[in-house]
Amino acid sequence: MSTTSSLSLTDLRVQYLSGSLTPREVFATIGERIEQYREHNIWIHALTAAELEPYFSKLEQADIRALPLYGIPFAIKDNIDMAGVPTTAACPEFSYIPERSAFVVQRLIDAGAIPVGKSNLDQFATGLVGVRSPYGACKNSFDPSMVSGGSSAGSAVSVALGMASFSLGTDTAGSGRVPACFNNLVGVKPSIGLLSASGMLPACRSLDCITIFALHCDDANTLLAVAEGEDASDAYSRVNPFANQARHYGAWQGPLRIGVLPADQLAFFGHSDYQASYEETITALKEQGVKIIEVDFAPFIEAARLLYEGPWVAERYIATTPMIQDNPEAMLPVIQTIIGGGAKSSAVDAFQAQYRLKALRKAATSVLASVDCLLSPTAGRPYSIDAVNADPIKLNSNLGYYTNYMNLFDLAGVAVPTGFTASGFPFGVTLIGEAFTDRRLLSIANRIQQYFQLPLGKDQGAFQPTAASPVANQQRIAVAVCGAHLQGQPLNWQLTERGGYLLEKTTSAPNYKLYALAGGPPFRPGMVVAPAGEGQAIEVEVWSLPASEFGSFVAGIPAPLGIGKVALTDGSQVSGFICEASGLAGAEDISHFGAWRAYLASK
Repeated sequence: MSTTSSLSLTDLRVQYLSGSLTPREVFATIGERIEQYREHNIWIHALTAAELEPYFSKLEQADIRALPLYGIPFAIKDNIDMAGVPTTAACPEFSYIPERSAFVVQRLIDAGAIPVGKSNLDQFATGLVGVRSPYGACKNSFDPSMVSGGSSAGSAVSVALGMASFSLGTDTAGSGRVPACFNNLVGVKPSIGLLSASGMLPACRSLDCITIFALHCDDANTLLAVAEGEDASDAYSRVNPFANQARHYGAWQGPLRIGVLPADQLAFFGHSDYQASYEETITALKEQGVKIIEVDFAPFIEAARLLYEGPWVAERYIATTPMIQDNPEAMLPVIQTIIGGGAKSSAVDAFQAQYRLKALRKAATSVLASVDCLLSPTAGRPYSIDAVNADPIKLNSNLGYYTNYMNLFDLAGVAVPTGFTASGFPFGVTLIGEAFTDRRLLSIANRIQQYFQLPLGKDQGAFQPTAASPVANQQRIAVAVCGAHLQGQPLNWQLTERGGYLLEKTTSAPNYKLYALAGGPPFRPGMVVAPAGEGQAIEVEVWSLPASEFGSFVAGIPAPLGIGKVALTDGSQVSGFICEASGLAGAEDISHFGAWRAYLASK
């Protein structure tokens, strides 16, 4: 196996199926890389040859086609349990050996994946830097003098440097996103409860989630499909709705409206290269036809401060009890300082913070509803390891500027690479949506990744365009209207009061007739497909309606009208008003006007 070969799921599977590669050969190369990068402090426990042997032996008796992750190597952040291997949370005195693997780990192993080992992290998953570990600072895959991002540091670096095809991290404040940004990876911070947290040592139990680092979006979707599933043993586990199932992932098509921060709310903390990379990303997206809309990010920024300045630190205190009470000296000083502050919060503090969070969430909801997703820099800037060691709390806080609010608001996020700075350091953005928009975000990220086509990880091969099926927004439905539901017409409220907004004014394909139907008020037209050669284009408006409201909208449409497929002038088809032939009795052919408004103006 070449030292620069990609460990992507697709590449490995093709070679496994052809018989040109075996898991043993893959792990031989991984072993060499582990030695090569030992000074990066990536691993707390890499599995020995004896520990790996049962996995190899089992797979050699298995049908490759029956196991979607056959022979796929993966890393496990060391606050997630793997049976028979110590869980340390980067605190040797805390170490224990679990009897069973975490729910998610077991699902991956059952699908054929092979664990490489337990990866380094900021102690007790407290940090966004990757330097807060007695096992050594985990060094960045592109520049060893720079932080790798934390707390899921080793998990990200192991994938970037070709020691794992994917890895599991965790995320409370950004630990599944910042390391992805700093190591040129896709980072999936799923909706809380989409992946079971059973067998994960939490930082904040009500907020935490297991995350996935992958080389590209196709791999991330495959992994999410294997790992997700409701778990009765996890009180925070939730059922994944139909619209967020794996089948709804693909290459995003059609209009795309992305919300971004106004200039006065952006923060790059003096790093001009990251600012330039962000501006280049936005310019490139505009050139690709993405509609960029500035939105007020203030509620998100204020909520971000609540995570560490508010009472949620008490959850970290609970998670580390009794150690924080009985043996605090076993913790690194900075971790002891942060977690120790959790003992000071009162019930009054907790409720006051909840009230404020609720108000901020209400404001954020309207922002999220106005676009297909939000986009922000994943991090404002990278820092050197020396700089973070000199000012550990402030600089760590800066790294959470764009991330800390997400789990407090119960949102989903996907970090995706979009470029490199002038010095060659990775840069990326995060896409943000409501809970259970994971596949929507991954599909948009796929479109973005296919546009930029950056090399994978650190020297992990060239990006290959996806073969994923085209998808569109599953949470909203485009509806073409031609009469009483047009802007300013008497039934337009049926769209706007359901949360609909206008996408575009256009015309149908030139094969329709328009009739003024009998009856009213309100007066209505009927649009019907014309005989060959007798039709013309009719003016329409295309509105975006929440899928949750579409059923009630359709149920209220009286005969002879209904909803079918309407062809637009650009060749696309959307849901739209059609008319039964029986409804044309007594109707007036007004096709020559070309528009309902033009007909009304003539009256």
